[in-house]
Amino acid sequence: MDLSLLTAATLAAAAYTLTPGPAFLALLGIGAAQGRMAGAAFLCGHFAGDVVWAFLALVAIVGAKTIGTLVFDLLGLVCGAYLFWIGWTALRARPAADGSVDTAVRRPLLRGLAFGLTNPKGYPVAVAMFTALLAADSGSLSWDSLPWLLAASACGFVVADLLLILVVGAAPVRRLYRRHALLITRASGLLFIGFALHAIAHAVPGLAARRG
Repeated sequence: MDLSLLTAATLAAAAYTLTPGPAFLALLGIGAAQGRMAGAAFLCGHFAGDVVWAFLALVAIVGAKTIGTLVFDLLGLVCGAYLFWIGWTALRARPAADGSVDTAVRRPLLRGLAFGLTNPKGYPVAVAMFTALLAADSGSLSWDSLPWLLAASACGFVVADLLLILVVGAAPVRRLYRRHALLITRASGLLFIGFALHAIAHAVPGLAARRG
């Protein structure tokens, strides 16, 4: 297996993970409010989604043309609905009697799993990242290389996750979050709703055209 291909897959996976999006914002809130262990649990759950989207992106790049748009349009609706619910909940956050904001996630592992598998940036961003870094060696890609590329991608996800855990659990980040928790929570809620509407807007036309 070509080392340059494996390196490109690793870098693409790391770049995908570090690209700001709904999960990135959720991790910031969880890690800053609840510490590195909660952030790590969230990322462990999210890792499953990372692998799924990376696999689909690699399948598309290697040459599969049998996957139509229907499945991704349906996923867009599900992703959008889930993110809208998360955003609406964050937007309605209210401070407690002592001025703090209760944004604790009771099960960060399950929240990470849900975010990973319903992330609306998952497939298109994964395809963009992997295509950008693998395009130069596209002639060397084959179905035999797929398992190796996926393994390299997993390594990239893990390295990026470790970096994120280090950052979100840092004392300055946690102090900043606690000082402006309500503002950050509501701003994140607005962004989540924006991501949700974006996902739905891209899914509906395809489904409508198919129905027509």
